[in-house]
Amino acid sequence: MTKPFILREYIFIIIFWLVFAAAVYINLQATSDKVSSIYQTIALVVTSFFLTHFLTTKLLPKALRSKKMKLFLIHVTGSVLLLSFIYSLIFTYIEINSKNQLPDDFIDHLPFLWQGFYLALPASFLINGSTCGIKFYQEHGKIERDHILLQQAHLENQLKLLQDQINPHVVFNILNHIHILMKTDTKLADYLLLKFSDILRYQLYHCNRSLVPLDKDIEHLQNLVEVEKLRWGNELEVNADWNTGNNRSFIAPLLLVPFIENAFKYVCRLPGHKGYVKISCIEKDGFLLFYAENSYSEPTTYKKKDGSGGIGLQNVQKRLKLQYLNAHELTIVAADNVYKVTLTLQLSDNNEQ
Repeated sequence: MTKPFILREYIFIIIFWLVFAAAVYINLQATSDKVSSIYQTIALVVTSFFLTHFLTTKLLPKALRSKKMKLFLIHVTGSVLLLSFIYSLIFTYIEINSKNQLPDDFIDHLPFLWQGFYLALPASFLINGSTCGIKFYQEHGKIERDHILLQQAHLENQLKLLQDQINPHVVFNILNHIHILMKTDTKLADYLLLKFSDILRYQLYHCNRSLVPLDKDIEHLQNLVEVEKLRWGNELEVNADWNTGNNRSFIAPLLLVPFIENAFKYVCRLPGHKGYVKISCIEKDGFLLFYAENSYSEPTTYKKKDGSGGIGLQNVQKRLKLQYLNAHELTIVAADNVYKVTLTLQLSDNNEQ
């Protein structure tokens, strides 16, 4: 809680009790003398403040956090009765006594005390209800803010874990490609090493936020596709269409990498069959339309024995659920030795989340 918020809360409390004191004094002055009205006002405000302060700062927050509101209602009822009794004492021994109307025998005071108690019940109920209602609103707001902050921290931790699982996978794949090419084509390996430095630079310096510029992420995907095209050479037909000219859109980093990786990883390798990969990425009216298609040879390539997808697909589905809940539509179809991924994603127009 920030200092300005605490200061505003204190100012509100002071104003509340000043208004209460003024209302009590004006009401008492209509039937009592000035001195008696001042004494009664001070006594009523002081006792009301300390009793309701204990009720709202000690008992109410504890009841909210422990979810024992029924017990708190009992405390409120006791507080109303106690405060009414205190009001009755103040009314009897300040107001009536100042007019010399009290009998000498204490037993004869009881009708005055009962009358004061009866008249004080509505006022006591009102002051307890008002202070508890205000404090309940404040405490409920604090609990909601704490809950939101906790959810946000949990979300950030989940996203960080998922991104940490993706990054090493991409890096090791590219390093393995370069290692193989160093033995066969050093010039191509050198070119891929430059591409790899661009990929690594993006992962190290641009992926530490929940959202990144769309053009930067697409450039990273283009580098990955270029690496795969050079690696496969004439063995694979690759067609990629990139149409994302909006520089004001943002996307979660590395979100689409698993789809591209899987397309090249599981593409058809049967002898005599030339596999293919088609990739389309189009930005239109604040939405990203991503499509990836590849041929494959085994119907169970993309699935494990338990029927669930691989870690890459699981991660991207979790991230979509966390970051783009109700803002995406993902369709995965595997039929006739063709694997298709279609993703429609609502982009953000700012980098804050």
